[in-house]
Amino acid sequence: MGALARTVREVEAAAKRGRVTPSVRARFQAVALLLREERARIRAAESSESHRADQLKRLEGIATILATTAVRDAGLLALLGDEATVSDAARQVAKEIQRELGLEPEEDEEPEPVAVAPVEVGRRVVPQSVVSRQLANPFLAPDYEAAAALRGPRVGRLAGWELMGPLLASFERASGGAPACMPLPFPTSRFTPAGRELMPHQGQVVAAAAEGHRSFLLADEPGLGKTAQALLATEAAMAYPLLVVVPNVVKTNWAREAAQWVPHRPATVVQGDGENVDGFADIVVVNYEVLDRHRGWLGEFGFRGMVVDEAHFIKNVTSQRSQHVLALSESMRLRAAKPLLMALTGTPLINDVDDFRAIWRFLGWVDDSKPLAELTERLESIGLVPADRDFYEAARRAVVDMGIVRRRKVDVAADIPARRIADLPVELDGAVGRSIRAAERELAHRMVTQYRSALSYRTVVEDEAAGGLDMDLVRRVAKSELKDAMTRQTGENVFSMMRRIGLAKAELAADYAAQLARSAGKVVFFAKHIAVMDTAEASFEKAGIRFSSIRGDQTPSARQKQVDAFVNDPDVQVAVCSLTAAGVGLNLQVASNVVLAELSWTDAEQTQAIDRSHRIGQTEPVTAWRIIAAQTIDSRIAELIGSKAGLAARALDGSDEEVAGTGDVQLEALVALLVDALGDPALS
Repeated sequence: MGALARTVREVEAAAKRGRVTPSVRARFQAVALLLREERARIRAAESSESHRADQLKRLEGIATILATTAVRDAGLLALLGDEATVSDAARQVAKEIQRELGLEPEEDEEPEPVAVAPVEVGRRVVPQSVVSRQLANPFLAPDYEAAAALRGPRVGRLAGWELMGPLLASFERASGGAPACMPLPFPTSRFTPAGRELMPHQGQVVAAAAEGHRSFLLADEPGLGKTAQALLATEAAMAYPLLVVVPNVVKTNWAREAAQWVPHRPATVVQGDGENVDGFADIVVVNYEVLDRHRGWLGEFGFRGMVVDEAHFIKNVTSQRSQHVLALSESMRLRAAKPLLMALTGTPLINDVDDFRAIWRFLGWVDDSKPLAELTERLESIGLVPADRDFYEAARRAVVDMGIVRRRKVDVAADIPARRIADLPVELDGAVGRSIRAAERELAHRMVTQYRSALSYRTVVEDEAAGGLDMDLVRRVAKSELKDAMTRQTGENVFSMMRRIGLAKAELAADYAAQLARSAGKVVFFAKHIAVMDTAEASFEKAGIRFSSIRGDQTPSARQKQVDAFVNDPDVQVAVCSLTAAGVGLNLQVASNVVLAELSWTDAEQTQAIDRSHRIGQTEPVTAWRIIAAQTIDSRIAELIGSKAGLAARALDGSDEEVAGTGDVQLEALVALLVDALGDPALS
């Protein structure tokens, strides 16, 4: 087991130095393979129970190091997946480690066929009307030559420099007054249909498209009318046919918006296998979830424009939906010279500046490792290299000028009333409250035990008499707990506890929403879990409060009926909404009170939910009431979810606001819980 421990320590050290080479990846994957085999071998071996437990405990320590190392590098994390292909180099390293362990490596079996990459998996369909369109339009040959001209070779002073890291860092380092928005021309209303009116900030983006700009990260704060800007920018650029990729919850809304802003352009919505798709439509709206089965014909449709709504959905470049979106964008850029590409999101940064990567790739500014031709030319024109102190400020300006558009409500829509967030602590009394607090103690005790166990394996134990803690070890234990929580079927974890807390708060939150509805008018009620929504709706029904229910398992038409009932029927007083399904794309500004019955894991998700009401068209100040379970982990999370706001303010808006940290809220909550527990004599 010493060979395993030594190898994983070498991998950990390399990851900390940021030098994860192919040989390091091979050693990492080899350790992961052997851990599984060793665990199975020890459990099957005929030995004493104490010896077996000791061996498994040692393996658990190695597994913890492996997991915490993987968190540092997305490539390593991918190697832990069940579908990860085992490289020949990893197999060879595994054999060498087995020999050091005194085991005889098994002979290699006939290699299995290599699995097709996830992006290619799935049932593909081609709607009949699309076939008819292709037959009726024989002049859809792609303009490969024109597109290739935009991807010139990389030459100049920056040819030998690694640039992706410095480009991302240039946003993290942004100082007060740093530019947040590309230069925009005087607004135009030339493309606005009769009876509709754009606000000046919306008309600026349309004017930029009319002048020839073709890639936009439209990152206006939620509620500033990005949909209208995208549709009229497409009209100004004549970028038809247009592909719009959206969350399922807003497909119907996009079709409605298209009918209002570009009524002469027929739009079609892809549902299921696409039997009812209009292959001759100018605008095709499709949701992320069905991209896999439609990607084939979408890639050959001849689109000249593509809009990705809620573009932060593709931030994980290894996810299937991200790969589909990126593949379609790449195909479009290869087939057409300067297509219109627009990424729409009010929250492009959720965890880290690395969230920019996939969006920049979609827009054609970078590939997986370097800037592409146009951005490279802009960086070359600066005349600086990353070693120069002034490079970062200039590089950020160059990226912003590629097409980042970021405006805040306070700057461009001063007529939208203010909003505020008010916390309402509630006490969880009785057996339910005692059970939740006991569960929290169980979770804390488990992490304390892991921490003490890890310390016991050290040859030199640091003195903690003065209250000092090994915070690196604390974070590793918290990361291990968080990773286990993703797969553990039994026992308490941070996710099961939050579900229980949400259920315990449900009736209290519903009662408060009912009071608001009676005294102040319509209320939007948000929850994360279906059981919480069910409990709240039962409470409203008992109280005689009529409500709409907006959930993720509804069809788009059924969901739209619920939205329309809340917006248009004065007797429907509450909209009970799923935080994930209704937190984007809906216009609920008829309500000025929002009740957050459960907390989000991110500031961005919370903001998106509140901005269903705090948007253009709102005439009253908006108050979001967060229901907080006092003396539980709920209170910690309430304090932590604002930690991302500082990063967004600095990176996007050029604010001087301090960044409170970029670790995710789940991890930081566990770290805080463990630190407190280690200072509690009853637990430590």
